[in-house]
Amino acid sequence: MHRQMCWLSKFGSDGEKILHLQIAPNQPWRPYTAFGQFAVPDYQIPGGSKGWATYQKLLKAGWTLVHSARANEFGSSFAESTVQNQ
Repeated sequence: MHRQMCWLSKFGSDGEKILHLQIAPNQPWRPYTAFGQFAVPDYQIPGGSKGWATYQKLLKAGWTLVHSARANEFGSSFAESTVQNQ
């Protein structure tokens, strides 16, 4: 099954990166918070990465981490997903 993770900026810019997930090749990257079935609560650490706890859980479950440059090859899908999910 296609299950990928990537650290992407919230609004497609150079801002703070949060975990994004993709569960099918034809689906856009969406923030981890859009996937209640996979997301776990964030650690309560000031300045901590949003999605780090979910990343650790999914990595152990066999999800693949994708480099952000590769995920951005599909910029239009990413841009649409971040606007819809904010």
